Amino acid sequence: MKKIGLLGGMSWESTANYYRLINEGVKQALGGLHSAKINLVSVDFAEIEHCQMEGRWQDAGELLANEAKSIETSGAEGLLICTNTMHKVAEQIEDSINIPLLHIADATAEVLIKDQRKTVGLLGTQFTMDEHFYKGRLTEKFGIDVMTPDPVQSADIHRIIYNELCLGEINDTSRSRYIEIMKMLTERGAEAIILGCTEIAMLVKPIHTDIPLYDTTEIHAAKAVEWALTE
Repeated sequence: MKKIGLLGGMSWESTANYYRLINEGVKQALGGLHSAKINLVSVDFAEIEHCQMEGRWQDAGELLANEAKSIETSGAEGLLICTNTMHKVAEQIEDSINIPLLHIADATAEVLIKDQRKTVGLLGTQFTMDEHFYKGRLTEKFGIDVMTPDPVQSADIHRIIYNELCLGEINDTSRSRYIEIMKMLTERGAEAIILGCTEIAMLVKPIHTDIPLYDTTEIHAAKAVEWALTE
Protein backbone atom coordinates (compact mmCIF):
# COMPACT_ATOMS: atom_id res chain seq x y z
CA MET A 1 0.00 0.00 0.00
CA LYS A 2 1.35 3.42 -0.98
CA LYS A 3 1.35 6.30 1.49
CA ILE A 4 -1.10 9.09 0.67
CA GLY A 5 -0.23 12.73 1.32
CA LEU A 6 -3.14 15.03 2.18
CA LEU A 7 -2.78 18.80 2.02
CA GLY A 8 -5.82 19.85 4.01
CA GLY A 9 -7.42 22.37 6.31
CA MET A 10 -9.26 24.25 3.53
CA SER A 11 -11.55 23.81 5.38
CA TRP A 12 -10.87 21.23 8.10
CA GLU A 13 -14.58 20.30 7.94
CA SER A 14 -14.12 18.69 4.54
CA THR A 15 -10.61 17.42 5.27
CA ALA A 16 -12.09 15.33 8.06
CA ASN A 17 -14.35 13.73 5.45
CA TYR A 18 -11.32 12.93 3.27
CA TYR A 19 -9.66 11.12 6.18
CA ARG A 20 -12.81 9.13 6.94
CA LEU A 21 -13.60 8.24 3.32
CA ILE A 22 -10.06 7.11 2.48
CA ASN A 23 -9.84 4.91 5.56
CA GLU A 24 -13.29 3.46 4.89
CA GLY A 25 -12.25 2.71 1.32
CA VAL A 26 -9.10 0.89 2.37
CA LYS A 27 -10.98 -1.08 5.01
CA GLN A 28 -13.63 -2.08 2.48
CA ALA A 29 -10.99 -3.18 0.00
CA LEU A 30 -8.70 -5.07 2.39
CA GLY A 31 -10.93 -5.94 5.33
CA GLY A 32 -9.95 -6.64 8.90
CA LEU A 33 -8.08 -3.91 10.74
CA HIS A 34 -6.58 -2.36 7.62
CA SER A 35 -6.49 1.41 7.37
CA ALA A 36 -4.85 3.88 5.02
CA LYS A 37 -1.27 5.09 5.29
CA ILE A 38 -1.73 8.86 5.39
CA ASN A 39 0.52 11.82 5.99
CA LEU A 40 -1.66 14.88 6.63
CA VAL A 41 -0.73 18.53 6.84
CA SER A 42 -3.56 20.87 7.81
CA VAL A 43 -3.03 24.58 7.18
CA ASP A 44 -4.68 27.58 8.83
CA PHE A 45 -7.50 28.33 6.39
CA ALA A 46 -7.74 31.95 7.52
CA GLU A 47 -4.30 32.61 6.01
CA ILE A 48 -5.34 31.05 2.71
CA GLU A 49 -8.70 32.85 2.67
CA HIS A 50 -6.98 36.22 3.13
CA CYS A 51 -4.78 35.48 0.13
CA GLN A 52 -7.82 34.49 -1.92
CA MET A 53 -9.80 37.61 -1.13
CA GLU A 54 -6.80 39.87 -1.76
CA GLY A 55 -5.92 38.14 -5.03
CA ARG A 56 -2.53 37.01 -3.69
CA TRP A 57 -2.61 33.63 -5.39
CA GLN A 58 1.15 33.47 -5.82
CA ASP A 59 1.57 33.84 -2.05
CA ALA A 60 -1.06 31.17 -1.37
CA GLY A 61 0.63 28.87 -3.85
CA GLU A 62 4.01 29.37 -2.22
CA LEU A 63 2.57 28.63 1.21
CA LEU A 64 0.92 25.43 0.00
CA ALA A 65 3.94 24.40 -2.05
CA ASN A 66 6.11 24.57 1.08
CA GLU A 67 3.62 22.40 2.95
CA ALA A 68 3.51 19.97 0.03
CA LYS A 69 7.28 19.63 0.16
CA SER A 70 7.07 18.80 3.86
CA ILE A 71 4.50 16.11 3.06
CA GLU A 72 6.84 14.61 0.48
CA THR A 73 9.79 14.76 2.88
CA SER A 74 7.74 12.91 5.50
CA GLY A 75 7.42 9.93 3.16
CA ALA A 76 4.20 10.41 1.20
CA GLU A 77 4.29 8.88 -2.28
CA GLY A 78 1.48 10.94 -3.82
CA LEU A 79 -0.40 14.14 -2.99
CA LEU A 80 -4.02 15.26 -2.82
CA ILE A 81 -4.98 18.92 -2.37
CA CYS A 82 -8.13 18.58 -0.27
CA THR A 83 -10.04 21.44 -1.88
CA ASN A 84 -11.29 22.35 -5.34
CA THR A 85 -10.55 26.08 -5.25
CA MET A 86 -6.87 25.81 -4.43
CA HIS A 87 -6.31 23.68 -7.50
CA LYS A 88 -5.98 27.14 -9.03
CA VAL A 89 -2.35 26.89 -7.83
CA ALA A 90 -2.01 23.15 -8.50
CA GLU A 91 0.72 23.68 -11.09
CA GLN A 92 2.77 25.77 -8.67
CA ILE A 93 2.44 23.04 -6.05
CA GLU A 94 3.14 20.26 -8.53
CA ASP A 95 6.32 21.99 -9.70
CA SER A 96 7.63 22.03 -6.12
CA ILE A 97 7.47 18.26 -5.52
CA ASN A 98 8.69 15.05 -7.10
CA ILE A 99 5.68 12.88 -6.24
CA PRO A 100 2.49 12.67 -8.33
CA LEU A 101 -0.40 15.05 -7.73
CA LEU A 102 -3.83 13.42 -8.01
CA HIS A 103 -5.88 16.26 -9.48
CA ILE A 104 -9.48 16.54 -8.24
CA ALA A 105 -10.85 17.68 -11.62
CA ASP A 106 -9.23 14.74 -13.40
CA ALA A 107 -10.69 12.25 -10.93
CA THR A 108 -14.13 13.83 -11.34
CA ALA A 109 -13.89 13.85 -15.12
CA GLU A 110 -13.04 10.14 -15.19
CA VAL A 111 -16.27 9.34 -13.33
CA LEU A 112 -18.33 11.67 -15.54
CA ILE A 113 -16.97 10.04 -18.68
CA LYS A 114 -17.65 6.57 -17.28
CA ASP A 115 -21.25 7.64 -16.66
CA GLN A 116 -21.46 9.25 -20.13
CA ARG A 117 -22.19 12.74 -18.80
CA LYS A 118 -21.39 15.28 -21.48
CA THR A 119 -22.95 18.47 -20.07
CA VAL A 120 -22.80 19.26 -16.37
CA GLY A 121 -23.53 22.10 -13.98
CA LEU A 122 -20.77 23.26 -11.66
CA LEU A 123 -21.26 24.63 -8.15
CA GLY A 124 -18.36 25.89 -6.08
CA THR A 125 -16.69 29.06 -4.90
CA GLN A 126 -16.83 31.97 -7.31
CA PHE A 127 -13.16 31.33 -8.07
CA THR A 128 -13.98 27.79 -9.19
CA MET A 129 -17.16 28.70 -11.07
CA ASP A 130 -15.90 31.85 -12.78
CA GLU A 131 -12.28 31.11 -13.63
CA HIS A 132 -10.72 28.84 -16.23
CA PHE A 133 -8.47 26.60 -14.13
CA TYR A 134 -11.20 24.07 -13.27
CA LYS A 135 -13.98 24.16 -15.84
CA GLY A 136 -11.45 24.82 -18.60
CA ARG A 137 -9.57 21.67 -17.62
CA LEU A 138 -12.78 19.62 -17.78
CA THR A 139 -13.60 20.97 -21.23
CA GLU A 140 -10.17 21.07 -22.87
CA LYS A 141 -8.74 17.86 -21.45
CA PHE A 142 -11.89 15.73 -21.29
CA GLY A 143 -14.44 17.30 -23.66
CA ILE A 144 -17.04 17.96 -20.96
CA ASP A 145 -19.29 21.01 -21.36
CA VAL A 146 -19.60 22.93 -18.10
CA MET A 147 -22.45 25.27 -17.16
CA THR A 148 -22.36 27.66 -14.22
CA PRO A 149 -25.07 29.67 -12.42
CA ASP A 150 -25.82 33.31 -13.16
CA PRO A 151 -24.02 36.02 -11.13
CA VAL A 152 -26.71 36.38 -8.46
CA GLN A 153 -26.91 32.61 -7.95
CA SER A 154 -23.11 32.33 -7.90
CA ALA A 155 -22.89 34.99 -5.20
CA ASP A 156 -25.36 33.06 -3.03
CA ILE A 157 -23.46 29.80 -3.49
CA HIS A 158 -20.14 31.45 -2.63
CA ARG A 159 -21.55 33.24 0.43
CA ILE A 160 -23.05 30.06 1.86
CA ILE A 161 -19.78 28.18 1.43
CA TYR A 162 -17.66 30.72 3.31
CA ASN A 163 -20.17 32.03 5.84
CA GLU A 164 -21.81 28.72 6.72
CA LEU A 165 -20.35 25.47 5.40
CA CYS A 166 -16.70 26.25 6.18
CA LEU A 167 -17.88 26.99 9.72
CA GLY A 168 -19.76 23.70 9.97
CA GLU A 169 -23.19 25.36 9.77
CA ILE A 170 -25.93 23.46 7.90
CA ASN A 171 -29.11 25.44 7.19
CA ASP A 172 -32.27 24.18 5.51
CA THR A 173 -32.88 27.51 3.75
CA SER A 174 -29.43 27.34 2.19
CA ARG A 175 -30.06 23.78 1.05
CA SER A 176 -33.30 24.87 -0.59
CA ARG A 177 -31.46 27.67 -2.40
CA TYR A 178 -28.82 25.27 -3.70
CA ILE A 179 -31.46 22.83 -4.94
CA GLU A 180 -33.32 25.68 -6.63
CA ILE A 181 -30.16 26.70 -8.48
CA MET A 182 -29.39 23.11 -9.45
CA LYS A 183 -32.89 22.74 -10.92
CA MET A 184 -32.35 25.87 -12.99
CA LEU A 185 -29.10 24.43 -14.35
CA THR A 186 -30.85 21.20 -15.35
CA GLU A 187 -33.54 23.24 -17.09
CA ARG A 188 -30.74 24.84 -19.11
CA GLY A 189 -29.49 21.39 -20.13
CA ALA A 190 -27.19 20.11 -17.39
CA GLU A 191 -27.35 16.31 -17.10
CA ALA A 192 -25.81 16.30 -13.63
CA ILE A 193 -24.29 18.64 -11.04
CA ILE A 194 -20.68 18.69 -9.88
CA LEU A 195 -20.45 19.60 -6.20
CA GLY A 196 -17.25 21.46 -6.95
CA CYS A 197 -16.48 22.58 -3.43
CA THR A 198 -15.52 19.95 -0.91
CA GLU A 199 -17.98 21.34 1.66
CA ILE A 200 -21.13 21.29 -0.48
CA ALA A 201 -21.83 17.58 0.08
CA MET A 202 -22.25 18.40 3.76
CA LEU A 203 -25.35 20.40 2.75
CA VAL A 204 -26.81 18.66 -0.30
CA LYS A 205 -26.95 14.88 -0.55
CA PRO A 206 -28.66 12.48 -2.97
CA ILE A 207 -31.54 12.08 -0.52
CA HIS A 208 -32.41 15.75 -1.04
CA THR A 209 -32.86 15.70 -4.81
CA ASP A 210 -33.29 13.37 -7.77
CA ILE A 211 -30.74 15.37 -9.77
CA PRO A 212 -27.54 13.30 -10.28
CA LEU A 213 -24.83 14.69 -8.00
CA TYR A 214 -21.07 14.23 -8.25
CA ASP A 215 -19.44 14.77 -4.85
CA THR A 216 -15.85 15.75 -5.58
CA THR A 217 -14.69 14.90 -2.05
CA GLU A 218 -16.00 11.37 -2.36
CA ILE A 219 -14.63 10.97 -5.88
CA HIS A 220 -11.19 12.33 -4.97
CA ALA A 221 -10.96 10.12 -1.89
CA ALA A 222 -11.95 7.04 -3.91
CA LYS A 223 -9.25 7.89 -6.46
CA ALA A 224 -6.71 8.08 -3.64
CA VAL A 225 -7.70 4.63 -2.42
CA GLU A 226 -7.49 3.18 -5.93
CA TRP A 227 -4.05 4.74 -6.43
CA ALA A 228 -2.73 3.62 -3.04
CA LEU A 229 -3.78 0.02 -3.58
CA THR A 230 -2.53 -0.28 -7.16
CA GLU A 231 0.97 -1.63 -7.56
